[in-house]
Amino acid sequence: MASQTRSIAPASPPVYIIDGARTPFLKARGRPGPFTPVDMAVQCGRPLLMRNNLPPSAFDQVILGCVNVISEEMNPARVAALRLGMGEAMPAFTVQINCGSGMQSIDTAYKYIRDGSADLILAGGAEALSHSPLLLQQNAVHWLADFQRAKSLGQRLKSIMRFRPWDFKPVIGLERGLTDAIAELNMGQTAEVIGQMFHITRAQADEYAVSSHQRLARAQTEGWLEQEVVPLVGRDGTLYSADDGVRPNSSVEHLATLKPVFERPYGKVTAGNSSQITDGASWVIVASEAAVKKYQLTPRAVIVDSHWSALDPQIMGLAPVLAAGELLKRRELELQDIDLWELNEAFAAQVLACLAAFDDADFNRLAFGRETPFGRIDRDRLNIDGGAVSLGHPVGTSGNRIVLHLVNAMQRQGLKRGIATQCIGGGLAGAMLIETV
Repeated sequence: MASQTRSIAPASPPVYIIDGARTPFLKARGRPGPFTPVDMAVQCGRPLLMRNNLPPSAFDQVILGCVNVISEEMNPARVAALRLGMGEAMPAFTVQINCGSGMQSIDTAYKYIRDGSADLILAGGAEALSHSPLLLQQNAVHWLADFQRAKSLGQRLKSIMRFRPWDFKPVIGLERGLTDAIAELNMGQTAEVIGQMFHITRAQADEYAVSSHQRLARAQTEGWLEQEVVPLVGRDGTLYSADDGVRPNSSVEHLATLKPVFERPYGKVTAGNSSQITDGASWVIVASEAAVKKYQLTPRAVIVDSHWSALDPQIMGLAPVLAAGELLKRRELELQDIDLWELNEAFAAQVLACLAAFDDADFNRLAFGRETPFGRIDRDRLNIDGGAVSLGHPVGTSGNRIVLHLVNAMQRQGLKRGIATQCIGGGLAGAMLIETV
Protein backbone atom coordinates (compact mmCIF):
# COMPACT_ATOMS: atom_id res chain seq x y z
CA MET A 1 0.00 0.00 0.00
CA ALA A 2 2.87 2.41 0.68
CA SER A 3 3.78 4.76 -2.13
CA GLN A 4 7.42 5.16 -3.09
CA THR A 5 7.21 8.83 -4.04
CA ARG A 6 9.47 11.48 -2.60
CA SER A 7 8.63 13.50 0.48
CA ILE A 8 6.83 16.72 -0.34
CA ALA A 9 7.23 18.49 3.00
CA PRO A 10 7.01 22.24 2.47
CA ALA A 11 10.03 24.51 2.09
CA SER A 12 8.74 26.71 4.91
CA PRO A 13 9.68 25.75 8.49
CA PRO A 14 8.18 22.34 9.33
CA VAL A 15 5.16 22.10 11.62
CA TYR A 16 4.96 18.85 13.54
CA ILE A 17 2.25 16.80 15.16
CA ILE A 18 3.87 15.49 18.31
CA ASP A 19 1.13 13.41 19.87
CA GLY A 20 -2.59 13.33 20.43
CA ALA A 21 -5.35 11.65 22.36
CA ARG A 22 -9.11 11.43 22.33
CA THR A 23 -11.83 10.26 24.64
CA PRO A 24 -14.14 7.38 23.87
CA PHE A 25 -17.05 8.58 21.77
CA LEU A 26 -20.21 8.06 23.82
CA LYS A 27 -23.55 7.63 22.10
CA ALA A 28 -26.29 10.05 23.13
CA ARG A 29 -29.17 8.22 24.75
CA GLY A 30 -32.02 10.70 24.91
CA ARG A 31 -30.76 12.79 27.84
CA PRO A 32 -27.68 14.88 28.73
CA GLY A 33 -24.64 12.65 28.96
CA PRO A 34 -22.30 12.42 31.95
CA PHE A 35 -19.77 14.93 30.56
CA THR A 36 -19.81 18.49 29.24
CA PRO A 37 -17.44 19.49 26.43
CA VAL A 38 -14.91 20.91 28.89
CA ASP A 39 -15.18 17.86 31.17
CA MET A 40 -14.07 15.68 28.27
CA ALA A 41 -11.42 18.10 27.05
CA VAL A 42 -9.81 18.22 30.50
CA GLN A 43 -9.87 14.48 31.10
CA CYS A 44 -8.41 13.95 27.63
CA GLY A 45 -5.77 16.66 27.96
CA ARG A 46 -4.26 15.72 31.32
CA PRO A 47 -2.79 12.32 30.36
CA LEU A 48 -1.65 13.70 27.01
CA LEU A 49 0.38 16.45 28.67
CA MET A 50 1.73 14.09 31.32
CA ARG A 51 2.98 11.43 28.92
CA ASN A 52 4.83 14.05 26.88
CA ASN A 53 6.42 15.53 30.00
CA LEU A 54 5.33 19.00 28.98
CA PRO A 55 4.62 21.63 31.61
CA PRO A 56 1.23 23.16 30.80
CA SER A 57 2.75 26.63 30.82
CA ALA A 58 5.07 25.68 27.95
CA PHE A 59 2.34 26.25 25.38
CA ASP A 60 1.84 29.51 23.56
CA GLN A 61 -1.91 29.09 23.28
CA VAL A 62 -4.85 26.70 23.31
CA ILE A 63 -7.33 26.41 20.43
CA LEU A 64 -10.47 24.30 20.72
CA GLY A 65 -13.21 23.54 18.22
CA CYS A 66 -16.73 23.42 19.68
CA VAL A 67 -20.10 23.97 18.00
CA ASN A 68 -22.77 23.49 20.66
CA VAL A 69 -21.19 25.59 23.40
CA ILE A 70 -23.18 25.25 26.60
CA SER A 71 -24.02 28.37 28.57
CA GLU A 72 -21.95 27.38 31.60
CA GLU A 73 -18.78 27.04 29.49
CA MET A 74 -18.59 30.09 27.24
CA ASN A 75 -15.27 30.01 25.35
CA PRO A 76 -14.63 26.39 26.36
CA ALA A 77 -11.02 26.63 25.18
CA ARG A 78 -10.25 29.10 27.96
CA VAL A 79 -12.22 27.17 30.56
CA ALA A 80 -10.42 23.96 29.61
CA ALA A 81 -7.00 25.66 29.64
CA LEU A 82 -7.58 26.98 33.14
CA ARG A 83 -8.85 23.64 34.43
CA LEU A 84 -5.80 21.96 32.88
CA GLY A 85 -3.60 24.24 34.98
CA MET A 86 -2.11 26.05 32.01
CA GLY A 87 -1.98 29.35 33.86
CA GLU A 88 -3.93 32.57 33.93
CA ALA A 89 -1.69 34.08 31.25
CA MET A 90 -2.53 31.35 28.69
CA PRO A 91 -4.39 32.73 25.64
CA ALA A 92 -7.16 30.38 24.56
CA PHE A 93 -9.94 30.71 22.02
CA THR A 94 -12.69 28.60 20.52
CA VAL A 95 -13.23 28.10 16.79
CA GLN A 96 -16.49 27.16 15.09
CA ILE A 97 -16.89 26.03 11.48
CA ASN A 98 -19.54 23.37 12.09
CA CYS A 99 -18.20 19.85 11.46
CA GLY A 100 -14.76 21.21 10.59
CA SER A 101 -14.12 22.92 13.93
CA GLY A 102 -11.70 20.31 15.26
CA MET A 103 -9.65 20.39 12.06
CA GLN A 104 -9.79 24.19 12.02
CA SER A 105 -8.10 24.24 15.42
CA ILE A 106 -5.18 22.24 14.00
CA ASP A 107 -5.05 24.32 10.83
CA THR A 108 -5.00 27.57 12.80
CA ALA A 109 -2.20 26.21 14.98
CA TYR A 110 -0.32 25.04 11.90
CA LYS A 111 -0.44 28.47 10.30
CA TYR A 112 0.54 30.33 13.48
CA ILE A 113 3.59 28.10 13.87
CA ARG A 114 4.45 28.08 10.16
CA ASP A 115 4.39 31.89 10.15
CA GLY A 116 6.60 32.11 13.24
CA SER A 117 4.17 33.61 15.75
CA ALA A 118 4.01 30.50 17.98
CA ASP A 119 6.05 27.39 18.75
CA LEU A 120 3.79 25.08 20.74
CA ILE A 121 -0.01 24.91 20.57
CA LEU A 122 -2.57 22.55 22.04
CA ALA A 123 -5.28 22.16 19.39
CA GLY A 124 -8.45 20.19 19.93
CA GLY A 125 -12.14 19.68 19.57
CA ALA A 126 -14.84 18.93 22.13
CA GLU A 127 -18.54 18.35 21.68
CA ALA A 128 -21.39 17.05 23.82
CA LEU A 129 -24.30 16.74 21.42
CA SER A 130 -26.35 15.14 24.19
CA HIS A 131 -26.28 18.54 25.93
CA SER A 132 -27.83 20.32 22.94
CA PRO A 133 -30.42 22.67 24.45
CA LEU A 134 -34.19 22.51 24.19
CA LEU A 135 -35.52 25.71 22.61
CA LEU A 136 -38.82 27.51 22.95
CA GLN A 137 -40.88 28.16 19.86
CA GLN A 138 -41.11 31.81 18.79
CA ASN A 139 -44.80 32.01 19.77
CA ALA A 140 -43.84 31.05 23.31
CA VAL A 141 -41.01 33.58 23.38
CA HIS A 142 -43.32 36.39 22.29
CA TRP A 143 -45.98 35.36 24.82
CA LEU A 144 -43.45 35.39 27.66
CA ALA A 145 -42.16 38.79 26.57
CA ASP A 146 -45.68 40.25 26.50
CA PHE A 147 -46.52 38.72 29.87
CA GLN A 148 -43.38 40.17 31.45
CA ARG A 149 -44.22 43.63 30.08
CA ALA A 150 -47.80 43.56 31.37
CA LYS A 151 -48.17 46.17 34.14
CA SER A 152 -51.73 45.91 35.38
CA LEU A 153 -53.80 42.97 36.51
CA GLY A 154 -56.05 43.46 33.49
CA GLN A 155 -53.12 43.31 31.09
CA ARG A 156 -51.88 40.14 32.73
CA LEU A 157 -55.30 38.50 32.56
CA LYS A 158 -55.55 39.45 28.89
CA SER A 159 -52.15 37.89 28.29
CA ILE A 160 -53.13 34.71 30.15
CA MET A 161 -56.19 34.38 27.92
CA ARG A 162 -53.87 34.19 24.92
CA PHE A 163 -51.82 31.37 26.45
CA ARG A 164 -51.62 28.28 24.21
CA PRO A 165 -49.97 25.24 25.87
CA TRP A 166 -48.90 23.74 22.52
CA ASP A 167 -46.77 26.79 21.84
CA PHE A 168 -44.53 25.65 24.68
CA LYS A 169 -43.63 22.30 23.17
CA PRO A 170 -39.80 22.52 23.06
CA VAL A 171 -37.75 22.23 19.91
CA ILE A 172 -34.50 20.23 20.03
CA GLY A 173 -31.75 22.71 19.26
CA LEU A 174 -29.72 20.07 17.39
CA GLU A 175 -32.51 19.61 14.85
CA ARG A 176 -32.39 23.29 13.96
CA GLY A 177 -28.61 23.31 13.94
CA LEU A 178 -28.48 20.47 11.43
CA THR A 179 -30.78 22.27 8.99
CA ASP A 180 -29.07 24.52 6.48
CA ALA A 181 -30.30 28.10 6.73
CA ILE A 182 -29.92 28.77 2.99
CA ALA A 183 -30.83 25.49 1.32
CA GLU A 184 -33.48 24.76 3.99
CA LEU A 185 -32.45 21.11 3.87
CA ASN A 186 -31.19 19.15 6.83
CA MET A 187 -27.89 17.34 6.49
CA GLY A 188 -29.54 13.99 5.81
CA GLN A 189 -31.51 15.46 2.94
CA THR A 190 -28.32 16.83 1.36
CA ALA A 191 -26.92 13.28 1.52
CA GLU A 192 -30.03 12.09 -0.29
CA VAL A 193 -29.43 14.69 -3.00
CA ILE A 194 -25.87 13.62 -3.79
CA GLY A 195 -26.73 9.96 -3.40
CA GLN A 196 -29.29 10.48 -6.15
CA MET A 197 -26.81 12.41 -8.28
CA PHE A 198 -24.33 9.54 -8.29
CA HIS A 199 -26.83 6.67 -8.27
CA ILE A 200 -25.87 5.33 -4.85
CA THR A 201 -28.23 2.52 -3.89
CA ARG A 202 -29.68 1.78 -0.48
CA ALA A 203 -27.91 -1.60 -0.49
CA GLN A 204 -24.54 0.06 -1.17
CA ALA A 205 -25.07 2.50 1.72
CA ASP A 206 -26.02 -0.31 4.08
CA GLU A 207 -23.03 -2.41 3.00
CA TYR A 208 -20.73 0.53 3.68
CA ALA A 209 -22.25 1.04 7.13
CA VAL A 210 -21.74 -2.63 8.06
CA SER A 211 -18.12 -2.37 6.92
CA SER A 212 -17.60 0.68 9.17
CA HIS A 213 -18.83 -1.22 12.23
CA GLN A 214 -16.75 -4.28 11.38
CA ARG A 215 -13.60 -2.23 10.91
CA LEU A 216 -14.04 -0.37 14.21
CA ALA A 217 -14.82 -3.62 16.06
CA ARG A 218 -11.63 -5.16 14.67
CA ALA A 219 -9.55 -2.11 15.66
CA GLN A 220 -10.91 -2.37 19.22
CA THR A 221 -10.28 -6.12 19.41
CA GLU A 222 -6.74 -5.81 18.04
CA GLY A 223 -5.91 -3.00 20.48
CA TRP A 224 -5.12 -0.54 17.69
CA LEU A 225 -6.89 2.29 19.50
CA GLU A 226 -5.20 1.89 22.88
CA GLN A 227 -2.65 4.66 22.29
CA GLU A 228 -5.31 6.97 20.89
CA VAL A 229 -8.17 6.60 23.37
CA VAL A 230 -7.88 7.70 27.00
CA PRO A 231 -10.71 6.69 29.37
CA LEU A 232 -13.22 8.98 31.00
CA VAL A 233 -14.32 8.69 34.61
CA GLY A 234 -17.79 9.93 35.55
CA ARG A 235 -18.63 11.78 38.74
CA ASP A 236 -20.17 8.56 40.06
CA GLY A 237 -16.98 6.60 39.38
CA THR A 238 -18.21 4.94 36.18
CA LEU A 239 -15.37 4.17 33.76
CA TYR A 240 -15.91 4.82 30.05
CA SER A 241 -13.04 3.15 28.23
CA ALA A 242 -14.23 2.52 24.65
CA ASP A 243 -16.42 3.89 21.88
CA ASP A 244 -19.86 2.51 22.68
CA GLY A 245 -21.76 3.00 19.42
CA VAL A 246 -20.12 0.11 17.56
CA ARG A 247 -22.37 -2.79 16.53
CA PRO A 248 -20.05 -5.70 15.65
CA ASN A 249 -22.99 -7.90 14.67
CA SER A 250 -24.55 -5.38 12.32
CA SER A 251 -25.70 -6.92 9.05
CA VAL A 252 -27.00 -5.73 5.70
CA GLU A 253 -30.12 -7.82 6.28
CA HIS A 254 -30.91 -6.02 9.53
CA LEU A 255 -30.15 -2.55 8.16
CA ALA A 256 -32.45 -3.26 5.22
CA THR A 257 -35.39 -3.40 7.65
CA LEU A 258 -34.93 0.22 8.75
CA LYS A 259 -37.07 2.91 7.17
CA PRO A 260 -35.54 5.94 5.47
CA VAL A 261 -35.48 8.91 7.84
CA PHE A 262 -35.74 11.84 5.45
CA GLU A 263 -37.17 10.75 2.09
CA ARG A 264 -39.76 8.03 2.53
CA PRO A 265 -40.34 5.52 1.14
CA TYR A 266 -37.43 5.38 -1.32
CA GLY A 267 -34.64 7.29 0.44
CA LYS A 268 -31.20 5.86 1.06
CA VAL A 269 -30.38 7.50 4.40
CA THR A 270 -31.46 5.62 7.54
CA ALA A 271 -30.48 5.69 11.19
CA GLY A 272 -28.33 2.64 10.47
CA ASN A 273 -26.18 4.13 7.72
CA SER A 274 -25.78 7.63 9.19
CA SER A 275 -23.27 8.98 11.69
CA GLN A 276 -24.33 8.63 15.30
CA ILE A 277 -25.07 11.51 17.68
CA THR A 278 -22.29 11.35 20.24
CA ASP A 279 -20.16 13.15 22.80
CA GLY A 280 -16.36 13.21 22.64
CA ALA A 281 -13.15 15.25 22.73
CA SER A 282 -9.75 15.11 21.03
CA TRP A 283 -6.45 17.00 21.26
CA VAL A 284 -3.22 17.11 19.27
CA ILE A 285 0.04 18.83 20.18
CA VAL A 286 1.37 20.96 17.32
CA ALA A 287 4.99 22.17 17.49
CA SER A 288 7.74 24.01 15.66
CA GLU A 289 11.23 22.65 15.17
CA ALA A 290 12.45 24.99 17.91
CA ALA A 291 9.93 23.56 20.38
CA VAL A 292 10.91 20.01 19.40
CA LYS A 293 14.54 20.77 20.28
CA LYS A 294 13.76 22.78 23.41
CA TYR A 295 11.50 20.16 25.00
CA GLN A 296 13.19 17.09 23.42
CA LEU A 297 9.99 16.02 21.71
CA THR A 298 9.66 13.23 19.17
CA PRO A 299 7.62 14.30 16.15
CA ARG A 300 5.23 11.76 14.69
CA ALA A 301 4.12 13.62 11.59
CA VAL A 302 4.51 16.85 9.68
CA ILE A 303 1.61 18.91 8.38
CA VAL A 304 2.43 19.45 4.72
CA ASP A 305 -0.53 21.51 3.54
CA SER A 306 -4.21 22.23 4.03
CA HIS A 307 -7.08 23.54 1.96
CA TRP A 308 -10.66 24.70 2.53
CA SER A 309 -13.33 24.66 -0.17
CA ALA A 310 -16.97 25.59 -0.59
CA LEU A 311 -19.88 24.80 -2.89
CA ASP A 312 -23.70 24.84 -3.00
CA PRO A 313 -25.02 23.89 0.48
CA GLN A 314 -27.54 21.53 -1.16
CA ILE A 315 -24.64 19.26 -2.16
CA MET A 316 -22.42 19.97 0.83
CA GLY A 317 -21.38 16.32 1.09
CA LEU A 318 -19.31 16.58 -2.10
CA ALA A 319 -17.12 19.41 -0.78
CA PRO A 320 -14.36 17.03 0.47
CA VAL A 321 -13.69 16.13 -3.17
CA LEU A 322 -13.04 19.81 -3.89
CA ALA A 323 -10.83 20.36 -0.86
CA ALA A 324 -8.78 17.19 -1.27
CA GLY A 325 -8.64 17.62 -5.05
CA GLU A 326 -7.19 21.10 -4.73
CA LEU A 327 -4.53 19.76 -2.35
CA LEU A 328 -3.61 17.08 -4.87
CA LYS A 329 -3.45 19.65 -7.69
CA ARG A 330 -1.30 22.06 -5.74
CA ARG A 331 1.14 19.33 -4.73
CA GLU A 332 1.09 17.66 -8.17
CA LEU A 333 -0.13 14.38 -6.70
CA GLU A 334 -2.53 11.70 -7.85
CA LEU A 335 -4.76 9.41 -5.79
CA GLN A 336 -2.21 6.60 -5.93
CA ASP A 337 0.32 8.88 -4.19
CA ILE A 338 -1.85 8.93 -1.05
CA ASP A 339 -1.32 5.91 1.20
CA LEU A 340 -4.29 6.43 3.52
CA TRP A 341 -7.46 8.49 3.61
CA GLU A 342 -9.72 9.57 6.43
CA LEU A 343 -12.97 10.88 4.97
CA ASN A 344 -15.43 11.62 7.74
CA GLU A 345 -18.49 9.42 7.48
CA ALA A 346 -21.32 11.89 7.91
CA PHE A 347 -23.52 9.47 5.94
CA ALA A 348 -22.62 6.29 4.11
CA ALA A 349 -24.31 7.57 0.95
CA GLN A 350 -22.29 10.79 1.20
CA VAL A 351 -18.96 8.95 1.40
CA LEU A 352 -19.89 6.75 -1.55
CA ALA A 353 -20.95 9.82 -3.56
CA CYS A 354 -17.54 11.40 -2.90
CA LEU A 355 -15.79 8.27 -4.14
CA ALA A 356 -17.94 8.33 -7.26
CA ALA A 357 -17.24 12.04 -7.82
CA PHE A 358 -13.47 11.48 -7.76
CA ASP A 359 -14.00 9.00 -10.61
CA ASP A 360 -16.57 11.02 -12.59
CA ALA A 361 -15.28 12.67 -15.77
CA ASP A 362 -17.85 15.47 -15.83
CA PHE A 363 -17.32 16.37 -12.18
CA ASN A 364 -13.53 16.44 -12.58
CA ARG A 365 -13.75 18.56 -15.70
CA LEU A 366 -16.06 21.07 -14.03
CA ALA A 367 -14.30 21.17 -10.65
CA PHE A 368 -10.64 20.83 -11.61
CA GLY A 369 -10.39 21.31 -15.35
CA ARG A 370 -9.00 17.79 -15.70
CA GLU A 371 -9.40 15.87 -18.92
CA THR A 372 -9.24 12.59 -17.01
CA PRO A 373 -10.79 11.96 -13.58
CA PHE A 374 -8.67 11.40 -10.49
CA GLY A 375 -10.01 7.84 -10.36
CA ARG A 376 -11.16 5.52 -7.59
CA ILE A 377 -9.88 5.59 -4.02
CA ASP A 378 -9.09 2.03 -2.99
CA ARG A 379 -11.42 1.09 -0.13
CA ASP A 380 -8.47 -0.63 1.56
CA ARG A 381 -6.94 2.83 1.94
CA LEU A 382 -10.07 4.57 3.22
CA ASN A 383 -11.26 4.75 6.85
CA ILE A 384 -9.50 1.48 7.57
CA ASP A 385 -10.59 1.43 11.23
CA GLY A 386 -14.15 2.60 10.70
CA GLY A 387 -15.55 6.09 10.97
CA ALA A 388 -18.42 8.20 12.16
CA VAL A 389 -21.10 5.68 11.13
CA SER A 390 -19.76 3.34 13.80
CA LEU A 391 -17.86 5.78 16.03
CA GLY A 392 -20.25 8.70 16.04
CA HIS A 393 -19.81 12.29 14.97
CA PRO A 394 -19.42 14.85 17.77
CA VAL A 395 -19.32 17.68 15.28
CA GLY A 396 -16.73 19.95 16.91
CA THR A 397 -14.40 17.00 17.52
CA SER A 398 -14.49 14.84 14.40
CA GLY A 399 -12.08 16.91 12.31
CA ASN A 400 -9.48 16.64 15.05
CA ARG A 401 -10.03 12.92 15.47
CA ILE A 402 -9.58 12.07 11.81
CA VAL A 403 -6.23 13.87 11.68
CA LEU A 404 -5.06 12.15 14.86
CA HIS A 405 -6.21 8.74 13.69
CA LEU A 406 -4.67 9.22 10.26
CA VAL A 407 -1.28 9.72 11.91
CA ASN A 408 -1.74 6.67 14.14
CA ALA A 409 -2.95 4.42 11.33
CA MET A 410 -0.12 5.44 8.98
CA GLN A 411 2.50 4.81 11.65
CA ARG A 412 0.97 1.44 12.52
CA GLN A 413 1.17 0.34 8.90
CA GLY A 414 4.50 1.96 8.11
CA LEU A 415 2.99 4.36 5.58
CA LYS A 416 4.14 7.82 4.59
CA ARG A 417 1.40 10.09 3.26
CA GLY A 418 -2.27 10.63 4.04
CA ILE A 419 -5.17 13.04 3.63
CA ALA A 420 -7.86 13.75 6.20
CA THR A 421 -10.97 15.49 4.88
CA GLN A 422 -14.59 16.08 5.81
CA CYS A 423 -17.77 17.71 4.63
CA ILE A 424 -19.02 20.66 6.64
CA GLY A 425 -22.56 21.97 6.98
CA GLY A 426 -23.12 25.04 4.84
CA GLY A 427 -21.40 23.57 1.78
CA LEU A 428 -17.83 23.62 3.11
CA ALA A 429 -14.97 21.16 3.50
CA GLY A 430 -11.46 21.03 4.85
CA ALA A 431 -8.58 18.76 3.87
CA MET A 432 -5.17 18.26 5.44
CA LEU A 433 -2.14 16.56 3.90
CA ILE A 434 0.05 14.74 6.44
CA GLU A 435 3.37 12.92 6.20
CA THR A 436 4.69 10.66 8.93
CA VAL A 437 8.16 11.36 10.31
